[in-house]
Amino acid sequence: MDLSTFLVTVVTLFVAGYLYVKKKFQYWEERGVPYVKPEFPYGNLKGIGTTTPANEMFPKIYKQFKGKVLFGGMYFFTQPVVIAVDLEFIRNIFIRDFQYFTDRALYMNEKDDPLSGNIFALPGQRWKNLRIKFSPTFSSGKIKMMQETINAVAKELQNYLEPIAQRSEVVEIKDILARFTTDVIGSCAFGVECNSLKDPDAEFRRIGKRVFEYTKFELLQIFFVTIFPNLGRILRLKINKVDVSEFFMRILKETTEYREKNNIKRNDFLLLLMQIMKTGKLEGDDTELGKLTFNELAAQTFIFFGAGYETSSTTMTFLLYELAQHQDIQDRAREEVNKVLAKYNGEFTYDACMEMKYIDQILNETMRKYPIMEPLSRVCVKDYTVPGTKHVIEKGTAIAIPVHGIHYDPDIYPDPHKFDPDRFTEENIKKRHPCAWLPFGEGPRICLGLRFGMMQMRVGLAHILSKYRVKTSSKTQIPYIADPHTNILTPKGGMWLKLENL
Repeated sequence: MDLSTFLVTVVTLFVAGYLYVKKKFQYWEERGVPYVKPEFPYGNLKGIGTTTPANEMFPKIYKQFKGKVLFGGMYFFTQPVVIAVDLEFIRNIFIRDFQYFTDRALYMNEKDDPLSGNIFALPGQRWKNLRIKFSPTFSSGKIKMMQETINAVAKELQNYLEPIAQRSEVVEIKDILARFTTDVIGSCAFGVECNSLKDPDAEFRRIGKRVFEYTKFELLQIFFVTIFPNLGRILRLKINKVDVSEFFMRILKETTEYREKNNIKRNDFLLLLMQIMKTGKLEGDDTELGKLTFNELAAQTFIFFGAGYETSSTTMTFLLYELAQHQDIQDRAREEVNKVLAKYNGEFTYDACMEMKYIDQILNETMRKYPIMEPLSRVCVKDYTVPGTKHVIEKGTAIAIPVHGIHYDPDIYPDPHKFDPDRFTEENIKKRHPCAWLPFGEGPRICLGLRFGMMQMRVGLAHILSKYRVKTSSKTQIPYIADPHTNILTPKGGMWLKLENL
């Protein structure tokens, strides 16, 4: 091929590509749907994962459409995406018309990346079948069974903080809390003593950090395979890093084989999944759930760990950040903890933790003000006519729910930047739309680990507040800055707070 032919070919391909993208960017305009003007070639994703956190972009889009339409349009690269802004329409997506929106817009490649085949990502009937098997392991009775394990790790956290508080030391609290949740979930999910509180360089903690550490290229790859999943599978692309997958598969294989060989039983999540894998039902329950394969067990244990340790530790971090700035709220929370503990002879029992209602209010308000996941996603699995309109959301269209925008809507939460746990009294909750608070999602695909996540946060926080006072310091970033290089809400540079003995 001579130079002129080569140049003509390159120009032709470039023009064809440009015209293709331009045509794709006319999708919403052709359907008469208001949309955010896209930029070539990112659509509306320019800066996401590099300079702009998702929690800054989506609230702006929410404000642009809210009160004018049920939904607007945007683009993830060339893929048209529905951004739902009306709470009744969001309730249709999550609950009333769930059969049209059963799936999440998540990439899955079980052949090359077995851990991606988890309940969070599985589509349709496969998700439903697995949820039937999985749900009993997260019942209140099963969480109660794990309470002793959670308490033991929380006591280790309390002891770890003791010398720090004696010196009134300023510490990066997010890392400490992540080590706490790593030890809790590592113990409950894998039956392994992670010891990351004692050793911050422990293998479990090091690998756990790798789960959520992404380079710019890795973040772009996640966006790519989410938008072009079939091409991603053809190219055998993975979303989980090789060393992470190998570590978790090895740990689970070694642990399950050792337990079976030595007939060891622990009151943890892994025991329950091993029962289902072996017999198709839980011990003491005649309900037939169907057996799990080892890869299914591994994928569910992995998502329990990955989704549970980072989200819980980050929520606890932001909660202590707020309590450090609002000593009156901290005192009220501590008073409740001490009062309940006195009633239960100083024991952090399951029933004692469930009585800490104000702690729950603080947690709920923290999750309102600092929603970890943005946005929530669904996929339309069959053509859906939007009630009251002529618009049809076509099969395969992704849906984005801008949680941060909803949680900061002043019409729902007056003075939304104010930290006010009394927003979550039973009376005030009843006054709001059921989809006005979405840290765990809603409907049949609501977070399955909700009960467990709330319990480990209650226990950890109660252990801290019963012994120590949390304060801001000169190193505390007020207001905090969100790290744009992660796919969950994270304070850039960590969270530095001072601890003091009471």
